[in-house]
Amino acid sequence: MATPASASQPNRLVHESSPYLLQHAYNPVDWYPWGEEALRRAQTEQKPILVSIGYAACHWCHVMERESFEHEQIAQVMNERFVCIKVDREERPDIDQVYMDAIHAMGLGGGWPLNVFLTPETKPFYGGTYFPPRNWFELLQQIANAYGSEHRAELDQSAEEFARVLRANDLEKYGAKTSAKPVARQEFQTLLRNLVKRFDTKLGGTKKAPKFSMPVIWRFLLRAHALTGNNAALQQTNLTLQEIAWGGIYDQVGGGVARYSVDEEWLVPHFEKMLYDNGQLISLYAEAYQLTQDEQWREVVQQTVEFVHRELMSPEGGFYSSLDADSEGEEGKFYVFSLEQLREALGDEAPLAADYYNCTAGGNWEHGNNILHRRYSDAAFAEVHQLTSGVVADLAAGWRRKLLEYRNQRVRPGLDDKILTGWNALMLRGLVDAYRTFHKPQYLELALQNAEFIEQNLRRGRGLWRNYKNGRATIIAFLEDYALLIDAYTALYEATFAERWLQRARELTEYVLEHFADEIESHLFYTDSTGEALIARKKELFDNVIPSSNSVMAHNLLRLGTLLDVPAWRGRAAAMLALVQDLAVKEPQHLCNWASLYLSQLAPLAEVAIVGPDAELFRRELSRHNLPNAVLTGSSTTSELPLLLNRHAADGNTTIYVCYNYTCQQPVHSVAEALAQIHAAALRE
Repeated sequence: MATPASASQPNRLVHESSPYLLQHAYNPVDWYPWGEEALRRAQTEQKPILVSIGYAACHWCHVMERESFEHEQIAQVMNERFVCIKVDREERPDIDQVYMDAIHAMGLGGGWPLNVFLTPETKPFYGGTYFPPRNWFELLQQIANAYGSEHRAELDQSAEEFARVLRANDLEKYGAKTSAKPVARQEFQTLLRNLVKRFDTKLGGTKKAPKFSMPVIWRFLLRAHALTGNNAALQQTNLTLQEIAWGGIYDQVGGGVARYSVDEEWLVPHFEKMLYDNGQLISLYAEAYQLTQDEQWREVVQQTVEFVHRELMSPEGGFYSSLDADSEGEEGKFYVFSLEQLREALGDEAPLAADYYNCTAGGNWEHGNNILHRRYSDAAFAEVHQLTSGVVADLAAGWRRKLLEYRNQRVRPGLDDKILTGWNALMLRGLVDAYRTFHKPQYLELALQNAEFIEQNLRRGRGLWRNYKNGRATIIAFLEDYALLIDAYTALYEATFAERWLQRARELTEYVLEHFADEIESHLFYTDSTGEALIARKKELFDNVIPSSNSVMAHNLLRLGTLLDVPAWRGRAAAMLALVQDLAVKEPQHLCNWASLYLSQLAPLAEVAIVGPDAELFRRELSRHNLPNAVLTGSSTTSELPLLLNRHAADGNTTIYVCYNYTCQQPVHSVAEALAQIHAAALRE
């Protein structure tokens, strides 16, 4: 193969803001960003399109760039025979979703980099993920020759068939239809049994590598335990949270979790750190602490918030998207330690720290390096070394400080400094959940800074922008952005009783129903009706590492419909659940956020209204408790919110009203009495 190209003139990507696109701006490939110019050229010259999709923290995207996109000979074929388009999947998840579905329709495995060949009409006919350079070179020639010969008609016909598949109704494709059955306890038990089959009961998580943290699964199990008393659900979640917190997937030095573990033991991470994982894990560990009071979970929350604040927060108050897996061209180099480096950082304390973090002279990973991880608790470590648990905790805190200082002298991984609305919303929600659980004022301060940043920079009239960088927002938001931000703003209201956030959540919900609604089905489209039309308009149904936008919106409609007394919204949430509930019972591992909604329908939703001079104090105390099936509203004076109308502080004393379906319990004057009323309505085994 050809040797890598020397420094080239910049291509069209040099004018983009996406760090991923800018990484390719000096490739010899004549890359275009997705847009009218590239698509028009393909039509005019009747050339096939190569659309290559990835993201800035993607290790194999970097590998393919070095091996193929930086080589003159390969670039020459790409430039002469194709119109080449680069897409940042994080900025344009709509494009990624369409062409990932196309790869699956072809019977191929998905992933990134995603490379798909299209007709000039943007219909896909072939694709794949990573290709070694020789394979890629040969594939380019084969496709170019076939498209320029009598085989073009066959490829066009194949593309038309794939386009028809992509346009097919997603619900019909997966056998989903409106259930004739109401939600039922017996069906829910079947759902749980089907989910349990997927669990790794020894090492936590789900069976087989790679292992992703999948917060949506474990938050569902926490809620199942809280509402039903199912101890097995709590045990599996605690096991998973412990293995993640002790594993190499968790940054033992700086806090925060990597995207996934390549092995079953959670030891070897794929080292990139994503904002969306860490925002959700803050929520997950905070919720687990509410149920268990396990101090380990407090530490994980604190360390992860510190990491995000230190390394991912912009001066303006937005959160950046990710940190790369690579530094100096090597995966994980920033995070690992040889035993000698451990000695340099810790001196005489190194032997004890090496035992604590399972480091050896030969290394537990590649090239004599160690991925720091733990195998047992501080109490067990203290017993082995004849120390007290408190001493171990203090020692470990000191080791982390020194190792962080040592590590900070290294060349840092690349930072993807674009700011995405949906991912910021996940972090905003995480900070709110951390504040409600631990009542640390700095968590609320960070949350409010972020919310104000979003309002100042990502509002688009009544709607939203998707992205922000260098003072510019350029892409219309997707359903994910709206759904996650509505959820975060609703939670922010419940954590502060500041009504502006509830009203903003209402405005965004009204916008969604105007611009994303399917007039035939209850589900919502992923794209805005005013946005760019692709070859298929998709709906996101399945929960993944990020819960699906439709499932989040269904939760929003239920909670906001209750807080704002909009029965039509609650009805729509129930209708959305009915469309997927049979599928959720059969395949819960792919629909766990829907499963949480199913669970919430089995027990009545508590409407908790706090009125009186100590409303904030009562709210604070209530928020420390795990209340998955309650909405909170309150005021120290009066309010026009539906749940607060005609509610008064009896005899001037702060009063709590707990109601279900417009029927209220006896007003009470203490948090303990209110909790008793709420818990009385929970399901039990």
